[in-house]
Amino acid sequence: MNKPIATDKAPGAIGPYSQGMEAGELVFTSGQLPIDPVTKVMPEDISEQAKFALENVKAVLAAAGCTMQQVVKTTVFLADMADFPKVNEVYATYFAEPFPARSCVQVAALPLGAGVEIEVVARR
Repeated sequence: MNKPIATDKAPGAIGPYSQGMEAGELVFTSGQLPIDPVTKVMPEDISEQAKFALENVKAVLAAAGCTMQQVVKTTVFLADMADFPKVNEVYATYFAEPFPARSCVQVAALPLGAGVEIEVVARR
């Protein structure tokens, strides 16, 4: 049976979806925006945005009893592919070898004008 994941350590959903979902051995996070869960503010700097998005991913995973080391797949959405090097630099500090599989795509726009959004799949 699927079980929703919810935590106040990451921003709440801005639509009709869960922050994450447990499905057997797998944990799926919804795309996490770079919003500070305390102040509800999104930084302008793309490196800070990447950090907040990954911290929010980490918080949702923690609510499911998982860590970043259990992540098997990530998807990174960028509003501007020119931000890839800066986002990649921050991203590299959250994962160790063996690195999870990853897709990174540029999109036309992200919710609330974000520069980055990140979702992951982890395995227990």
